[in-house]
Amino acid sequence: MLKLIASSFPALRGLALRLVVPGLALVLAGCAGLPPRAAEPPTLSIAASPTTMLGRAAASLDAASDGLSSIRPLVEASFALDARIELMRRAQTSLDVQTYQLGNDKTGRLLLRELRDAARRGVRVRLLLDDFYTAGMDRLLLGLAAEPNAEVRLFNPFVNARDHSVTRWLEFFGDFRRLNHRMHNKLFVADGAMAIAGGRNLADEYFLRSEGANFIDFELLMAGPVVPEAARIFDTYWNSDVVYPLQRIAGASGGAEALKSEFEAATSPAHAPPPAPPSSTDLMGDPPLGAQLADFGRVKWMRADAHAAADSPYKALGTLASPAESLAARFHEMTATARSDVVVVSPYFIPGEEGMARIREGRARGVRISVITNSLADSDEPLVNINYNRYRVDMLKLGVNLYEVSTEQLKRNRQIRTLLKKARGRLHAKLALVDREWVLLGSMNLDPRSARLNTEFGVRVRSFELAQALLYAYQLDNIEGVYRVVLMPDGKNVQWIGTGDVDNEVLDSEPDSSLLTRLQLLLFSWFVPTDQL
Repeated sequence: MLKLIASSFPALRGLALRLVVPGLALVLAGCAGLPPRAAEPPTLSIAASPTTMLGRAAASLDAASDGLSSIRPLVEASFALDARIELMRRAQTSLDVQTYQLGNDKTGRLLLRELRDAARRGVRVRLLLDDFYTAGMDRLLLGLAAEPNAEVRLFNPFVNARDHSVTRWLEFFGDFRRLNHRMHNKLFVADGAMAIAGGRNLADEYFLRSEGANFIDFELLMAGPVVPEAARIFDTYWNSDVVYPLQRIAGASGGAEALKSEFEAATSPAHAPPPAPPSSTDLMGDPPLGAQLADFGRVKWMRADAHAAADSPYKALGTLASPAESLAARFHEMTATARSDVVVVSPYFIPGEEGMARIREGRARGVRISVITNSLADSDEPLVNINYNRYRVDMLKLGVNLYEVSTEQLKRNRQIRTLLKKARGRLHAKLALVDREWVLLGSMNLDPRSARLNTEFGVRVRSFELAQALLYAYQLDNIEGVYRVVLMPDGKNVQWIGTGDVDNEVLDSEPDSSLLTRLQLLLFSWFVPTDQL
């Protein structure tokens, strides 16, 4: 998590932080440790049932009983948010929500209110949050947990001075070995019948509702056999020893009724305005989910062989028997089978020596490899570029097609410019297409943190139709809105060629980034050990 810390402080403070803060943190962290685990019976997912509307809809999609799942891509942010709201409002038995980040913003509060309303209808609500981004949110979350049918649990929680980010950083340093492991999974399951998986966190910037910067992302809406697979993974996390009920970690004064009253005010339309309705059809020509559920026979979903997988929650304790157990290892096994073509979309991309060996082996077999990632100017984690930059020249020499997303290039497209408005546009989707037949998606970035430290969730789909839809949606065969990275004639440095207009400008330095940004990056590279990024 040092990359997050470093991006939160000016570069010249880096050395002081490494020397002074750990000592202060040890004092703070000694105040209290994690409470003992209470012996509780496990809570399990509620299976899909034909007695619910979503259960009947899912069953109608699965009428062929061929072992395949039904899937629908959620490329556009407005359709992804709308799908969640529709599922929350139509759920009758259960809502299981797992996420790395729930924003204390209009989107996060809107979704919390929808969960509260579902709980009051008698729906069992289980909300599982990683605890890294919950500073100052305890009373809001306790307001949801005060509902009889709702429960909130925290993954690998902070214990001391929870309300303030600064004191959390102190605890983070003091208990670094434990707190540096985070749950990065994203999963949403409604009535055990339909699920959403992919890269989006539950905050404004993941649904194009931020004024500062927004993320380009991807998710998959699913029904059929893949859903109970995903639900069982949720259960594994929910009942694990690294997850704690919110009330055992966070105390609150005033009682349940006071918390409910505060929750009501904080999630009112003034603080949680509803989003504008999505357009009549998405990029694929499909209507929003609500319209589909109202007339379910009208839209045909894709049928595909799909399977869910995840890291063990005990990866947070460093107890995996071997790296082969990780989701990253399964991803690499899949891409190693490529016969002709691999396209990787990852906002944070650090191949490392092992990744470079895989790239060499693939190129030796004639596999075409393309990588799309963020440019320095448009990465929300600029320190990742310290390591990524070290591999660019070698990747290009091997014949890898390398592209970097740029706000300035993206905004040359009128439709994207309208969506982003004045905000920056950043890549956040995590995708791989193998031989245009397999699609790998989920929460996992291709960097050491996802491979070694964080837990991740993913879905493997065999579907030529889905691959073609993604090639179309993201224009992966004719990429625009990015810089194409190429070798300079000297073969030792790189250039950036624009793809957003007829001029195709050529740049010899990091595009759209200021001199100050580049100097800060250089200074951080001296102070921060890159093997911790």
